[in-house]
Order: sequence, then C-alpha cells, then structure tokens
Amino acid sequence: MSPTAFLAFYFDDLSSIMMIMTKIIVATFYHFTSLEDPTSLRGPLLATLSSHGVRGTVLLAPEGINGTLSGSRMDIDAALNTLRAFPAFARMEHKESHAESMPFYRLKVRVKKEIVTMGVPDIDPLASVGTYVEPEDWNALIADPGTIVIDARNDFEVGVGTFEGAVNPGTSSFSDLPRWLNQHRAELEGKKVAMFCTGGIRCEKATSYLNKQGIKDVFHLKGGILKYLEKIPEAVSRWQGACFVFDYRVAVKHGLKPGEYELCHACRRPLNAADRSSSNFVTGVSCDACIDQRSDEQRARYASRQVQVELAEERGEPHVGKRYETAKKSIAFFNG
Repeated sequence: MSPTAFLAFYFDDLSSIMMIMTKIIVATFYHFTSLEDPTSLRGPLLATLSSHGVRGTVLLAPEGINGTLSGSRMDIDAALNTLRAFPAFARMEHKESHAESMPFYRLKVRVKKEIVTMGVPDIDPLASVGTYVEPEDWNALIADPGTIVIDARNDFEVGVGTFEGAVNPGTSSFSDLPRWLNQHRAELEGKKVAMFCTGGIRCEKATSYLNKQGIKDVFHLKGGILKYLEKIPEAVSRWQGACFVFDYRVAVKHGLKPGEYELCHACRRPLNAADRSSSNFVTGVSCDACIDQRSDEQRARYASRQVQVELAEERGEPHVGKRYETAKKSIAFFNG
C-alpha cells in the first residue's frame, strides 16, 4: 500500500493528506559533548546531510553541536538519524515546529570555538549546570517570591516577549551576560535563580557559570521557551508576547504558531505592526531603531536590494537577501 493510500484510511480528503506530506518540519537541536577534532566531522556531516535534502546550519565546536535543519518529515527523520549515528550525538534531543515554506535556502556546516559564544574559558556544562525544570513545573517556580527570574537572551529578544516578572539584563550579546551576573551577584546570593532562553543552550552555559562562581541554587527551563510554548496551554501560561526565533518566521506564539513580527532588513530588528506604521519604516530600508544609525549611502544600497527582492517575488523566485541576510550574524543563537 502506498503512503498516500495508507493516509487515506485516516483522512477524509486528499488536501489533508497532501498537507501532512508536504509540511515543512523545522528541527532545532544542541548537545554538549567533547569533540576532539570537530573539523574532521564537518565534511562527512555536510555530505551526508546534503544527501537528505535538508537545509539550515549546523555548528560544531570542541564543546558539541548546535543547529537548525528544515525539510520534509522524511528528510528530517533521516538527517536526525544520521546525526545520532555518530556516538558523540547518540543522546542528542531535538525540538520541532512547522513552517509553510523552507526557512533556509542552503545547508551549512561550520566549525566554531563555541557552539554558543560566551567568551569565558573553562565553562563546562558537562561538569556542572543548574537544575533542569520541566515546563509543567516552571510556573510554580517563577511564582515563588524567593525566586529571581532572569531572561538570558538579548535585549531586542526580550522586547518581543518574556515571562511575567522576569529581569531583563539588557545585554546586546550573550558574552555580556557574565559581566551583568557579576555586577548583581549580591542580589542573587541566597535566592533561587531561575534562568530561561529560547531553546536552553544559553542557560546551560549561564547556570554552569553561576555554579562556578559559587551560586548553587540555580534552575533553568528545560527545552527553553519553545518547549514551554509547545506544551503549556495559553490559558495558564505566564508567558507574555511572542518568542523571537532566528529564521524567517521572526517570532512564534503559543503552540509555536508564527507571530505577527517582521524583520527590518537594514538592522535585523523584529518589528510589530506599530513599528511598521512609523513614518521611519521603509520596507527593506529603515525603521525607528536604525533610521539614525545608517548613512544615506547605506539606505540607497538597501533600497536597491529591496527592488531586487520585489522583482524576484514577481517572478516567483526566492531572493536570499530578503529572509536570510540575518543568519550570518545570528546563527549562534539558533537554540538559545
């Protein structure tokens, strides 16, 4: 029996069958593990993953793997099985969401110093991390008056959404967080410290850092915000807003449904409807956040690029610059 015929037993119409068969799966994953020679893995991984037809980016470093891949159900399953066939990644977990179209145009496998850049030597999540908290138990922890809740993401991400009552360190990059934690150490001592980030990877490093500084009563949300939004009903959720993600969806809501944000392709800031109604917003060219930070020459270049984007859309062709120019500088936070 063909796959289509098999599915027909369970669905009343062909459109439902085709929707399931063609839906794009977005798989995010990271795994801390010791890799003696990550460079030697790059070629074999790139070749094998390419053969499965998936797109996205995979980062390799001495401390492990971090990545996001997109493709059909069959291709994603094959790619994940390929990764887990490597002994170092056998226990790697992943999270899934869906997209209406491919959120990446190509496949990249890169070797980095860290799979998420903190810039602090000798931080080892394999040796020590905070206590994992399941999404179902998170509400009770952060509602405790004795708990300080810290958003480990960057300031622009917090602006899209965060947990009720969370502290925003106001960082512009993850490497700024250790300095903030040091500055506020006295406030954290003797308290429960609950940290969260997009997918969990930044919190693994941040809680490991706090442990090394002697602060031991530290917790972090297992699976990050994305797992919480996937599993916790909106009616009982303590999440406010949407969660920024580093692909063309820009942000997702409860149930991992796409949000209403778009990117400013000049400065890579997420923009909501109010932001896009500003007189400073010009699609592909400028927004309130960058109008005074770019020169006339830069804006002219952006405008020329936007013309090419719109011409490509009229021809029904993809234009890499529209959706994925942001990936070059944000790739380290796929699962953050």
